Amino acid sequence: MRSICPEAIMLMAPLFQPFVEQSPLSVMARLTIERALRPQLLDELFERTAERQYTKDLLFSSLVDLMSLVTCGSAKHVQTGFLRLKDRIPVSLKCVYEKLQRMEPGVCAELVRFSAAQCRPLIRELGGALPDPLPGYRVKVLDGNCIAGTDKKLKVLRGHTAAAMPGKSLVVLDPALMQIIDVVPCEDAHTQERELIPRLHDTVEPNDVWVADRNFCVIDWMAELAERKAYFVIRRHKQVTLESAEEWGVEVETPTGWVRERKAAVTRGGEWQWDVRVVRVRLKSATRDGEAEVEILTNLPGSVSAAKVAEIYLGRWEVETALGELTVYLGCELNTLGYPKAALFGFCVALVAYNIQSVVKGAMRGVHGTAKVEEEVSGYYMAREWAAVYAGMMIALPASEWEAYREMPLNEFASLLRELARKVKLDRFKKQKRGPKKKPTPRVDDGVPHRSTARVLRDAKGKAAK
Repeated sequence: MRSICPEAIMLMAPLFQPFVEQSPLSVMARLTIERALRPQLLDELFERTAERQYTKDLLFSSLVDLMSLVTCGSAKHVQTGFLRLKDRIPVSLKCVYEKLQRMEPGVCAELVRFSAAQCRPLIRELGGALPDPLPGYRVKVLDGNCIAGTDKKLKVLRGHTAAAMPGKSLVVLDPALMQIIDVVPCEDAHTQERELIPRLHDTVEPNDVWVADRNFCVIDWMAELAERKAYFVIRRHKQVTLESAEEWGVEVETPTGWVRERKAAVTRGGEWQWDVRVVRVRLKSATRDGEAEVEILTNLPGSVSAAKVAEIYLGRWEVETALGELTVYLGCELNTLGYPKAALFGFCVALVAYNIQSVVKGAMRGVHGTAKVEEEVSGYYMAREWAAVYAGMMIALPASEWEAYREMPLNEFASLLRELARKVKLDRFKKQKRGPKKKPTPRVDDGVPHRSTARVLRDAKGKAAK
């Protein structure tokens, strides 16, 4: 394809201009989707990955488009999205649901990895990466996610009082790029998260630093990381036995607490396993569970200070924040999808949407500065803008209008995103800082089934006047 400058392309498509001026963020998101999630590549991914499913009339890329409308809020449920895309989906709604019910978790996981691989060079070209938590290493934050209970539409669930849980997953975040780089989906919501760890073994690389909470403090897992020349920063689980003859080192104050360390031996059944560094943090603010102290195990070399180890571990909240954004902003927990495979597919499409949004935020960081975007821009308002504008934009600018941007050279495409990012009015997406929590209002037993709001207001006004 002949190299075309971004300015010339924008002039070739005057229909873009109203959206460029009014909602550049939505244009950035759609351009990134066009480049990173090309239908042909998605269909090839499905053919390469699927073990039992096959393509007859309904393409995998069409299912991704359909589910993205639901997860991003443009459509409330699958049926609404289907009606919107009916001209592009040559099968009945019943066939769509049947395809979703049989979607293989392996295909879902590969979709997330593929999106991360496509978006990674874009974020770097944009200059939108965050500072490395630990230069010279690749930090990976691991956390578990249990998909929320769904509506009990399935016949086998009707009448049950317990919540219907369609599945759970392990999620891996790259905090430098703020990307979800891997996921381990599981249909059985009662599966212990530790049982899913072996599925990550093939993704471990030398110089990785795996950061995780105590639920992942498993001796065999940490031993395998060390064997593969990778590292761990994991909160100690009480079931892990340590022995040490050393005294604790000098305590150092950090922004989050007071840190000290010592060397110890991990033992199992009274037998030595390996040596480890133990970092103890006395927190300035207690955890949600009321704990004032945490112990962190690591095999990082001594050149990485105990304070740095504590900083890396305590920064793991970023993955929880990412999952929170997915849940609240992108609707990844779709309570209408009762079948586990369908719910996991919806969750993974939301992970893909999060990666797309990471590119958009990367472009904004590259233009407006990392500190300003991270401190002031709300992911919630970004997602709402995307949901509100996307459907109308795709009517005015159908898919064929975006195809010219698929094969643009990386540097030109990044330049185009930067130009659009300059047009974004950050005050439209400003975070609303939360004030201090208020004490809960005491419950009042009215002794009647209902009250007139107007009379309650009148009575309260009368009391205030007195």
